[in-house]
Amino acid sequence: MSKYLIIGASAGIGKQLALQLMETGHQVIGTYFKNSLHNLPKDIEMHPLNVMDETIDLNFIPDQLDGLVYCPGSILLKPFARLNEKDLLQDFRLQILGAINCIQIALPKLKNSDKASIVLFSTVAVQVGMNFHSQVAISKGAIEALTKALAAEFSPKIRVNCIAPSLTDTPLAAALLNSEEKRDANAQRHPLKKIGQPQDIANMAEFLLSEKTGWMTGQIIHVDGGLSTLKI
Repeated sequence: MSKYLIIGASAGIGKQLALQLMETGHQVIGTYFKNSLHNLPKDIEMHPLNVMDETIDLNFIPDQLDGLVYCPGSILLKPFARLNEKDLLQDFRLQILGAINCIQIALPKLKNSDKASIVLFSTVAVQVGMNFHSQVAISKGAIEALTKALAAEFSPKIRVNCIAPSLTDTPLAAALLNSEEKRDANAQRHPLKKIGQPQDIANMAEFLLSEKTGWMTGQIIHVDGGLSTLKI
């Protein structure tokens, strides 16, 4: 049994991953902010956490952690001319500073494991230029850079990898998928002609946490329906 910390485990990909890890016999410690804990088993230990706070308290994590997954993110799409400092800084604090703070706090616990793994999340929009995705690409591009820097610094003790999904059917993407017309249009953009599901991404995160990827670090893995590499 391994011990995993999932920051943002109450909805979407984080929730799906927590359920899968628990079902395979692992100890899962998760955090939540605004989402309810409805339909989450009591076996998943949940704690409130606002990663936007200047001081983050993770005193509930055990002395040894085998993996950390940082799930919080945002999808704020707007024309470049409408970008503003407030939104950019808020995005930076949520997606980058939040990840950095959680990793720094958990690092001594991860070092106590002989199989530790960190999983972060980017987006297909970093590799593929997309209209109105400037803010998303800026913050997630920084996550990809952080992934590679940490993978180098933490090796050989801790592996660090990143998943770059395309649009996935989660509460975060609800505004982009709130009609059949939008769902179909977004599905047709992908070579596989469908929208990603939380389990599609959670499956890869679970794989990256496992010892099956013990010779894999510093990688950006695209789970995106083929959008980043195929044109058909």
